[in-house]
Order: sequence, then structure tokens, then C-alpha cells
Amino acid sequence: MEDLVLSIDCGTQSLRALLFDPLGRLIDLHKEEYPQAYLSPKPGWAEQDLSVYEQALAKSCSILRQRNSEKWQMVKAIIVTTQRDTCVILDQNGKPLKPAILWLDQRMAEYDCHLPLHYRIGFKIIGMDKAAFISAKKCKANWIRQNEPQLWKKTHKFLLLSGWFNYLLTGRFVDSIANQIGHIPFNYKKQNWADPKVDYQPYLFQVEKEKLPQLVSSATVIGELTKYAQQLTGLSSRVLVIAAGSDKGCETLATGCLTESSACASLGTTTTLQITSQRYLEPIKFMPSYPAVIPGYFNPEVEIFRGFWMVNWFKKEFGNYEAQLAEQKGVPTEVIFDELLKNTNPGSMGLILQPYWGAALKMPEARGAIIGFGDVHSRAYLYRAIIEGLSYALRDAAEKIEKVSRVPIERIMVAGGGSRSDFVCQILSNVLNREVFRGEIYEASGLGAAIVGFVGLKYYKTFDEAVKNMVRYSKKFEPQKEYEDLYLQLYEKVYKKIYVNLKPLYKQMQEITGYPEF
Repeated sequence: MEDLVLSIDCGTQSLRALLFDPLGRLIDLHKEEYPQAYLSPKPGWAEQDLSVYEQALAKSCSILRQRNSEKWQMVKAIIVTTQRDTCVILDQNGKPLKPAILWLDQRMAEYDCHLPLHYRIGFKIIGMDKAAFISAKKCKANWIRQNEPQLWKKTHKFLLLSGWFNYLLTGRFVDSIANQIGHIPFNYKKQNWADPKVDYQPYLFQVEKEKLPQLVSSATVIGELTKYAQQLTGLSSRVLVIAAGSDKGCETLATGCLTESSACASLGTTTTLQITSQRYLEPIKFMPSYPAVIPGYFNPEVEIFRGFWMVNWFKKEFGNYEAQLAEQKGVPTEVIFDELLKNTNPGSMGLILQPYWGAALKMPEARGAIIGFGDVHSRAYLYRAIIEGLSYALRDAAEKIEKVSRVPIERIMVAGGGSRSDFVCQILSNVLNREVFRGEIYEASGLGAAIVGFVGLKYYKTFDEAVKNMVRYSKKFEPQKEYEDLYLQLYEKVYKKIYVNLKPLYKQMQEITGYPEF
């Protein structure tokens, strides 16, 4: 009988439990939608009761166990991957003091950081003073400390969601280095907790070191399941809990991006482009390179903050018919949207979208823009403009990464919701003028966690060996040469000039309306 691992992928809207074998074959999965993606006690806030995640975990495991009673006994390890920058505070007894604050929460702390003079001068010189100011305001630990001081006083541990899951399963305050992505006092270059004697992060993100978890490398065995965790999951006491990494990092691993010449395009709520590198590289100057799931490596990344969230926005505002049809047919809405794309021309007849629906840290005033409307443009063209606009943004991201790595990105591996559409993948290939590969397993984050699990169990000596045995591709998309010049000209002569020309107007909009908040 073959050993299995159980991957838990905790996202913003649902939790997935997935059974994998050592060859990367998905035995079974269950996706449990939350009653609500998040709660908003006040406008712009995004919180979730931790019991929602706990109940989703219990239900998912129960359903998988019922469907796979014999195979459930073969599970040797459980590995959790989660959304990034969602934080939790626990008291001395490990009890939550408030709901988790999600990554998309928009509340802002007051800026009360006392940066040493040399940092203040240095940030000013390199043009990072505003970015440092905004980062400190976005830090949820700072907000809790200022607005709920009694809770902060009771806080024994400040964890990211991944750390909370590890505690739930093992009773230990331990988290993976590869999960430390957020507004926390972490030194990304050294991949450890920052030291106030030599680092600036503790001044911006004011969390006492004793409130932070122990850090370990991914593929490290954290411990065995507690009795409560055994009851929660239906797994035996012999099952090991193995540290993994963030959902995006696991996706990059699961798509086989192990070198600087391959990039993972994660076409999810937040769209990202990542490579894996042994070097610490900053595609956007002075923005950190995140720790990769492979210990000691980095994932240089460029983010498009509202990415394929825009497809959900389009579906909500303009795609009710397609959403209903998709539900009737039991297929993703993106597949039905492909029919819209069939009736449009490449280049969208000059309709160009700049996908800055969520402002980036280095461009805090940025707004979204759509230009070039004419009487030929229907909602189908609007949808195509969204897909092409995100593709232009990914091409720009690829150029930023190549500039610092000095290694051409030859191929793009795709993951996330948008990757299910053949039309989306083909448009991406055309706009980036590169081959695009889609993985055999759609659930890339879960597969990445499983790869980590089998390395942790010593089935494979290296991550390279594990990837060779567990990662396969279902389809390759090649650029259609007849559209190469069209997309190159639209990208170079139009798309790349939109932000530069509209930036003064964006600043005026922010000053007049106060949105977005700085």
C-alpha cells in the first residue's frame, strides 16, 4: 500500500483538503466554501472568525475520510499552505483574542514609528520614505497596538495564518521561513527575524520578538498531531505535521519553476509573476524578494494587486448570464466567458486596460484606467481588454525580473483560476510572446505542499528530484506569430505610457477625493 500526504490549502474564500501520492497524482479532494469570505464590521475591514477555518478543516477531512476510508489510514503527513499576510493574535493559552485580520483588510494604523535618523535620511535619499510610511500604516500589529491596547497587552503570540494552523495541529508556535510574507519584522535577505541593532523592520512593524514564532525551514517536521487535532482531522497520532510555505510559493514549486529562466504566473485574486533564484533579487527596487519554499532560495516577484479579481468584478457587474449558465453546466465561469472572447479581435480594436484596481506600494496613487472606447466595443471587448491588460502587466513584470536577473525568461507556467481557460492562456502566450505551460494538476498550491511533504518524509532527497517525479504539464500554448507585432506595438507605444501620462491626474484625484487613503 502506497503512502499518501494530505495537503490543506486555506484560501480567502474556501479551504481545500487534497490527498496526493508520491507521484503527484491527486487521489481526491474536497473544497469547502466558507459561509462568508470575510466579515466587514466597518467599511474596508476584512476579518474572519478562526472557527470558520477550523470547521472547514474538520468537514473537509471528514468528507475525504468517508470517501477514502482505507486510503485515509495511509496518510503519513499533513502539510498546510495558506493565503499570505493574514494575521492572528493568541493569548497565553493559545486562544484567539480577535478574528483573523485578512490580507485585503484596508484599515490603517497611525504612523508612530521612531526610525533612527540614518534610516530616515536613507529612505529619503532612495525615494522609499513614502513606501516605508505606508507599510507601517498597513501593519495590523501596529493597528491593534494603537486601537486595542488591552488586547495587545494580552497577546502572547502574533502569527500569520500559517503559524496558527501549525499551532492548531501540533500545539507548537512554529512556522516556516517560506511563510513569512507580510507586514512583519522579517529580514527577507537574511531570511530570519530582523534585529533592531542592524535592521529597520522592527521600527516599522512593532512586534516584540517574544511574540513571534520559532522559524524553521520548509520540509521540516514540526511535530505530531495533538489529541484535539486527531479528533478534528480523523488522522492518527503518527501523522507528522510538516512545514511548507505560502500559497504562491507552493504554486511556483508545483509548476516546476526551479530556475530563473522559468516564471510562474499565478492567475488568482492577486496576480503575480515569480521566479526561483539562489540570488536575492529586487525586480522592483527596494521591494523585498520573498523566501522560496526551497530552503535558502528566493522568489523574486511582481504583484498585480487586484489581478484576476477583475474577472470576478466583471462577472458580478456584467456577466450574470454567463455565471448562471456556468452553474447549470457545472463548469467554471471562465470557460463560458471563452465564448465571449471568440467574437473579439486580438488587440481589442485599441481598447486598452491598465489593471491598477488596487494600488501598489511603490505607486500608491495609481488607479485603474480603460482607454480607447469606440462604438464597436461591447462587453465582450471589455472582458478581452481585462485579460489583455493583465497580460501586458505580466509582460512588464517579466521585463522587471529579467532586468535584475539578467537571465531571459523563456517559458511561463500558469496556475490559479484564470489558467483554466484556453483562451486566457493563449492570449497570455501571445502578449508575452513566450511559451505558456499549464500543469496537469489544477490545484497547484496543494500539489506544491505535497511536494514539500514527500521531501520532508525523505521520499525524495532533493526538491529537484521531487519535482521531476511529481510535476507534469497538460498543455502547451505557443505564441501566434501573426499577432506578435500587434501586441508589441500596443504594449510599447500605448500600455507602457498610460501610467506615466495619467499619474498627475491620479494624484489630483487622490487629493480631491481622499481615495485611496495614504
